[in-house]
Amino acid sequence: MSPLPSSTASVQIQQFYDKGLAHASYAIRSGRQVAIIDPARDPQQYYDFADEHDAKVVAVIETHPHADFVSSHLEIAQETGATIYVSKLVQASYEHQPFDEGDRIVLNTVELHAINTPGHSPDSISILLIDDLAQTRAVFTGDTLFVGDVGRPDLREDGTVGGHNRQDLAAQLYQSTRQKLMTLPATTRVYPAHGPGSLCGKTTSPDLDSTIGKELKTNYALQPMSQAEFIKVLLEDQPFMPKYFGHDVLLNKHGALPFEDSIRAVPRLQPGTALEPGVVVIDTRPAAEFRAGHLPGAINLMDGGKFETWLGSIVGPDEPFYLIADSQIALDVVIRKTAKIGYETTIKGALLTPRELSATSPTIDVEHVRHRPQDFTIVDIRNRTEAQQPIFDNALLIPLPELRERAHEVPTTNKPVLVHCAGGYRSAAGASILEAALPGVQVFDLGEAISTFQPQPAHT
Repeated sequence: MSPLPSSTASVQIQQFYDKGLAHASYAIRSGRQVAIIDPARDPQQYYDFADEHDAKVVAVIETHPHADFVSSHLEIAQETGATIYVSKLVQASYEHQPFDEGDRIVLNTVELHAINTPGHSPDSISILLIDDLAQTRAVFTGDTLFVGDVGRPDLREDGTVGGHNRQDLAAQLYQSTRQKLMTLPATTRVYPAHGPGSLCGKTTSPDLDSTIGKELKTNYALQPMSQAEFIKVLLEDQPFMPKYFGHDVLLNKHGALPFEDSIRAVPRLQPGTALEPGVVVIDTRPAAEFRAGHLPGAINLMDGGKFETWLGSIVGPDEPFYLIADSQIALDVVIRKTAKIGYETTIKGALLTPRELSATSPTIDVEHVRHRPQDFTIVDIRNRTEAQQPIFDNALLIPLPELRERAHEVPTTNKPVLVHCAGGYRSAAGASILEAALPGVQVFDLGEAISTFQPQPAHT
């Protein structure tokens, strides 16, 4: 939770930031009334904020159905009696008040006005905070405008989430920025729904808030250019889309189950419980512990800063899986992270590390790799934009989100396989995936040692 400068003396704006998902949500308090914008899956922090100020949550606003996390808007409304506000274009199935251009919410002495800003999604809105002097003081931009970037327009192309063409949405985003957001007063504070590392944009700044004036000067997407130029620049080098994104859009359109209830419903398995064959096992322990002993076929997805994103990139939203950790506390942490992307309902069982761990993984001789890389079949599992600067000649590029489906492309010659990423976290997962997919082949994880290797000149 990060305090932000209040827009006026009569209003308090509080940002809540989840670094793991690079997600920013907001509480706006005027007097004893609070509005929540784009809430995270766990609503407790918003209840605590309201209690701290002897205030009541009266409104929950969704700027759009989010792809990268599950929102608690429905739970908050059910718990507090607050009204949910969302664009009519969402066609939300939960009880709500349509909130579109011309609509406003009175929050004690200030007003919140909706403006339709499609582009990231066809149903995106931004919210203007108008103070008691009728001045526009802040804009909550959702995924339309970030600090240093704008939202990607390619997440709604699948038929299950609307079948919207990315070029058409990019054109809408051009109009939304030029006709709506860029016309606001330069002093208007900008509060986006995401920060650095979000997969909803590509060059997001480390700053978590800004002003319209600053963005007009520094944001590449707001510089003078034609609509055609904007579309071309915006669609270049967008990051990959995790498997769970479409699932979360639909889940957020319907509203998720209460967070704590859903956590309690996850099956906890007792030691010695037989696991169902064919169900993927996600082992969240550190790589060194995994290499020393693990269940055959398990994927080593270490609990870390981006655990939920990589889980939702490797495992499909309808695919059951087991979750392993070393302690009850660690297990609870990863279950909660899993719930942030709506995957807790597909956990087949959560369990502590079994005593019988029959599989081991080999440890790499880094100097051997340094002097004779040609002795290995090298698999680079970085993203395509990262891999434009190769580290090894003739490496096979298969980004981690595609590796389970494309493991058969790795040659099973008499060479051992070496997996690398950019820092060591992903390669632990990648090596374990290939170890399971290529029986009889030695698979090595270069791990953190990759940082000691120099990139090759970029391909032209």
